[in-house]
Parts: sequence; structure tokens; C-alpha cells
Amino acid sequence: MIVLVTRGDELLLARSPRFAPGVYSTLAGYVEPGESVEQCVAREVREEVGVAIHAPQYIASQGWPFPHSLMLGFHAEYAGGDIVLQPEEIEDARWFAIDNLPALPARQSIARYLIELYLARRLGHPEPVLPG
Repeated sequence: MIVLVTRGDELLLARSPRFAPGVYSTLAGYVEPGESVEQCVAREVREEVGVAIHAPQYIASQGWPFPHSLMLGFHAEYAGGDIVLQPEEIEDARWFAIDNLPALPARQSIARYLIELYLARRLGHPEPVLPG
């Protein structure tokens, strides 16, 4: 699963040590046996950055070749807590204003689509199309 967490006009974006320099993205993780995807979204956000979310909403999916996975894309709203990084997964995470975003993932990624879709809806712009 992959999720964009928002707080009004702010997006919670994070950096993995594996990312290109300066690039921030949405949070992602794997569903554990016995949990729903909604439970997974909440657990992964809590584990990776320490914050609570509510109202996870499924947005779209995208085939992901590494390692032969299907990414289920969600949007969730911030519910509380301070950012506390999971050091083995995340090297930095912070809130970014919609008018002051860092370098973002590639345009063909579902992560970028989730970000651009939220921006379009928030700003009243035409919605983007998820690349196939």
C-alpha cells in the first residue's frame, strides 16, 4: 500500500535513504497476514513516522515491478501525534505546504499521482490521470 497523509494545506512527505538526493515521497508498506489494507495504512504510517491517521480512502492502484507487487493508493487525514522517524526506513519526514513542495517522485509513479490529485482537488484544478 501507499498513502498520502494530509493536514489541510500540508502534505506529510518522507525520504528513504534509497531515494535520489532531495526527493520526498508518500509513505508505503506491505500488508501483513490477517490485516485489512485500511489497518495496514494506519500501522505503516504509525510505524514509519509515528503519527495517527483517520479516514483512509482508497484512490487507485498501480502495478509495481519491484518486487512484482500491486500498489494500492490511499489518501488519509492526519489525526494526531508528532513525527517520530523509524530510522531503518525513513531518514527524514516533515510537513510541506502545498505551495512549497520538495522534489517529488517520477511523474509515472502512483506516489506522484496521489500528490498531484490532492493538489488538483485542493486548488480546484483539473484532476490528473494515473499513468498506465
